[in-house]
Amino acid sequence: MIGRLIAGLGVGALSLLVPMYQAETAPPWIRGALVCTYQLFITLGIFLAACFNYGTYTHQRDNSGSWRIVVGLGWAWTLILGLGILLFPETPRYAYRHGRIQEAKETLCKVYGAPANHYSIHIQMEEIENKLRSETHNSGGIVREFTGMFKAPRMPYRIALGMTLQAFQQLTGANYFFYYGTTIFRSVQIDSFVTQMILNGINFGTTFIGLYLIEHYGRRKSLIAGSAWMFVCFMIFASVGHFSLNIDRPELTPPPGIALIVFACLFILGYATTWGPMIWTVQAEIFPSRYRATAMALSTASNWTWNFLIAFFTPFITSAIDFRYGYVFAGCNFAAAVIVYFFLIEGQGKTLEEIDTMYVQHVAPWNSSKWDPPASLEEGKKTSSNAGTETAAEHLEAT
Repeated sequence: MIGRLIAGLGVGALSLLVPMYQAETAPPWIRGALVCTYQLFITLGIFLAACFNYGTYTHQRDNSGSWRIVVGLGWAWTLILGLGILLFPETPRYAYRHGRIQEAKETLCKVYGAPANHYSIHIQMEEIENKLRSETHNSGGIVREFTGMFKAPRMPYRIALGMTLQAFQQLTGANYFFYYGTTIFRSVQIDSFVTQMILNGINFGTTFIGLYLIEHYGRRKSLIAGSAWMFVCFMIFASVGHFSLNIDRPELTPPPGIALIVFACLFILGYATTWGPMIWTVQAEIFPSRYRATAMALSTASNWTWNFLIAFFTPFITSAIDFRYGYVFAGCNFAAAVIVYFFLIEGQGKTLEEIDTMYVQHVAPWNSSKWDPPASLEEGKKTSSNAGTETAAEHLEAT
């Protein structure tokens, strides 16, 4: 129990720090896909854990190796991460904020693949500097810094949005399938360990699609489409499960059982390509540099709180209303689409500083994809091809 608690604290911290590090380091044109890889490798880890569980259960069923091996393998990944992070530089924005301007510039040169005199490096450094100067720098301790965050331009709005989106990532109902999937698959006599491998394998494999969608269709369109997809899947799933499946003896009604499995897998397809990976990207984009860590911590706490609540209450709710529980998640997915449409600003191709400017300027979310940065930045992009590498210039033109 103590080990689980300590491991949970570590995972909670990493779920904040890793997406933040990725977002603050990545160039705008690949930031969405890069932050989505956080979720990609989470799903890989869950899938491998399911495979290891099956293997140890099959071959080490009668001794403690059935759980010791799985737990012990976790050390390998933590060791790789712990040693590997020592080789990484601080993010450009963190370095600049702490007066290490040259370090920030060198890091930008590495991730942009451009020389120090490239206009893209110059304009990004200028944006970071301007944003940091525009933020208040009154220091008064942790409490004053925290309360001051809620007085910053549109920060209450953004904090509420971040916490709400993270809550709805759980309220989409994905963990309902991962926690309750063994019962569904039992209707066609599939072993519970195999069930977990199937569901988590689909979750991992389809997350790759999300890396493409986020950079080609943006955050808003993808999340709204994903919500609509999951809404339909849950409506059909709940209706078939409640009206057609023999809940007490599901093996007596194989056709409805097969339909449930199909729509469970289709739901995971929709979740893994949109709400699973993309919420981590959105969360890392909507906050200004000074308050990003604290605001993301609140949003991440919302995610884990709802994760716990769903895991805790799902058995009680399903025993009371059976598959009608799916209608609750269908309603949540509908609400999630509405929230994204009316409140989330599109960040595709924009720098973190430009996204912050859009929130401060009260840009309408449904028009945010058409928002243009200040004229000075546009002029800089047009002349960037004369200042450095062709590749970086092409990326800037594409944004």
